[in-house]
Amino acid sequence: MSTAAARVAGATKVYGEGEAAVTALDDLTVEFEQGRFTAIMGPSGSGKSTLLHCVAGLDTLTEGAAFIGDVRLGDLKEKDLTLLRRDKVGFIFQAFNLIPTLDAGENITLPIDIAGGDLDQEWFDTVVGTIGVADRLSHRPSELSGGQQQRVAAARALVSRPAIVFADEPSGNLDSKSGAELLGFLRKAVDEYDQTIVMVTHDPNAAAYDDRIVFLADGGFAGELLDPNADQVFEHLMSMGD
Repeated sequence: MSTAAARVAGATKVYGEGEAAVTALDDLTVEFEQGRFTAIMGPSGSGKSTLLHCVAGLDTLTEGAAFIGDVRLGDLKEKDLTLLRRDKVGFIFQAFNLIPTLDAGENITLPIDIAGGDLDQEWFDTVVGTIGVADRLSHRPSELSGGQQQRVAAARALVSRPAIVFADEPSGNLDSKSGAELLGFLRKAVDEYDQTIVMVTHDPNAAAYDDRIVFLADGGFAGELLDPNADQVFEHLMSMGD
């Protein structure tokens, strides 16, 4: 039994066939611990987003295994995988992915509504209050700034208390102030609410919010930093040629 919230073992992902084949992940083994904020970094084409998508069950591995908790994703039928993602996983994407016809409050509770679950109103109030959108719940996405939309997306990912949240460049479309507010909230979610977050980012300042950074190069493990600052992250990336 593993204490990791998610992990991959011997993970290989190949796109295409023959001379057109591209290896995005190459026999990669890495764990993401519970209750920690982990970043995945590396040069362009290093396999960051591929790793995130495979360990989150959004894509399948060519070889090896991906786990959420102790559940091997490759053993699940599509319906069971969908249920696992719905019940155990939260997602924050760079493009927000909000439903334009729903207001902010409805977007936040959408995963719970789809699942037919019961909303924990106290936790909902905590999340929207902490993330700073309590006064915008009746507004539709078109009436919100980019930063507000991304905070709504983050609240949606956390309101069901998932076992793990995957974030793909969550501050990538935000200005520096909005990005800092979002990352500060994610940091608080880990520190105060024992959330587990795995984030792909190319930004050393964003990565400095994390407990740990996993570096990839050519689809393989290329080192890690613990409790990093932005300067350390930048120097490591420079040494990798990014």
